[in-house]
Amino acid sequence: MAINKNHEFEDLDSIKCAIVEKNVSPERVAFLKQLLELNKYQVVVVGSPAPKAAPAAPVAAPAVEGDVTTPAPAPPFPETPPAPTTFTVGVTDLTFNATNAIFGRQLKTDNGTIVTLAYWQQKEAVSNDEVPYFDQFK
Repeated sequence: MAINKNHEFEDLDSIKCAIVEKNVSPERVAFLKQLLELNKYQVVVVGSPAPKAAPAAPVAAPAVEGDVTTPAPAPPFPETPPAPTTFTVGVTDLTFNATNAIFGRQLKTDNGTIVTLAYWQQKEAVSNDEVPYFDQFK
């Protein structure tokens, strides 16, 4: 069990994993998987559990017309759950923590530059680590 919300663990496909992100889109999964595998992490991706369904509407009692009882309409067949649209991404290295990896400058891009927070969040297409964070506000 995690000490805090920043370092969570779960069993993904029966493999104990450190959670990188939950409820991510397929595009984000592709980005994270490529980046983490480049940094020699074994990535495990599973579909996020579907949200809990709303309770079913109550079934009406059969209507009575004179002496003849008409049966209530049959309830519709339950629909098959749709394919997951969001995913949970984890790595098998239980010491991995995304916050520590980004701010500890432990991750690198494919061209060898350090992964910045803006690059991790996909706000920038290229990791620009030339200007230190604290110098950006002078």
